[in-house]
Amino acid sequence: MITFPNCKINIGLHVLSKRADGFHSIETVFLPVKGLKDILELKESRETEFYCTGLGSQYLTKNNLCMKAYELLKETYQLPPVKMHLHKCIPTGAGLGGGSSDAAFTLLLLNKYFQLDISIAKLESYAASLGSDCALFIQNRLMLGKGKGDVLLPIDVADLQNKYIYIIKPNVFVKTPEAYTHIKPCSSRTSLKSLIKNPIALWKDIIINDFEKYVFSVYPQLEELKEMFYSKGALYASMTGSGSAIYGIFNHFPDDVFLSKSHCFHWKGVIE
Repeated sequence: MITFPNCKINIGLHVLSKRADGFHSIETVFLPVKGLKDILELKESRETEFYCTGLGSQYLTKNNLCMKAYELLKETYQLPPVKMHLHKCIPTGAGLGGGSSDAAFTLLLLNKYFQLDISIAKLESYAASLGSDCALFIQNRLMLGKGKGDVLLPIDVADLQNKYIYIIKPNVFVKTPEAYTHIKPCSSRTSLKSLIKNPIALWKDIIINDFEKYVFSVYPQLEELKEMFYSKGALYASMTGSGSAIYGIFNHFPDDVFLSKSHCFHWKGVIE
């Protein structure tokens, strides 16, 4: 059985406070990007095996989130050995949530393949235990994320309908823990739940990703990519997560002749 884990972007990311458990409380809008996706195949086997091909596959081992998802369900359900093949199309270290999506889709795939009849709420609970934004991909829809990113509230943003998205990830890797050490949390600001209701043409001036200030100071080429998107007519452009992917939202696809295709990953598609 085959499934296709897709990525996400963050529209705004507010770091609100440092938690007692060492994590941070955040607020963000998660938008699944269903056109950019990995390929995950699962079948029963004599012994459990996992192998990975594609982008960044050399960094993924048997201890990746797909195997952790399998082992998590195996603690409760009598799962037989399986063979999983993950082909990566979503770049790693990009802030696109590829690993989290792979984990969540593994849970969904195991649930369907072995007819475990696990509820959506329970699947979300399992996913949240694997990673802060894993639960997003169980329902795989536009959500307001709070807490560590694991408290999810459905929202609607009509302005995103029939828009196009362009994603670029240069050969830059941002370490999320390091990025957090340079953030100054701030809780006294207007909620993204309210800001996102404004017309998309106004987002440029009111919706920010708190990580950009530090990350752009270290990797100015990322800020240049963001400004390039605006110069090409983007309605809104931002870094996603803690980086290093930059995206632009457009009414139509821009001409991509300006891209240095040999030095970065790039993808464009329709927002579904």
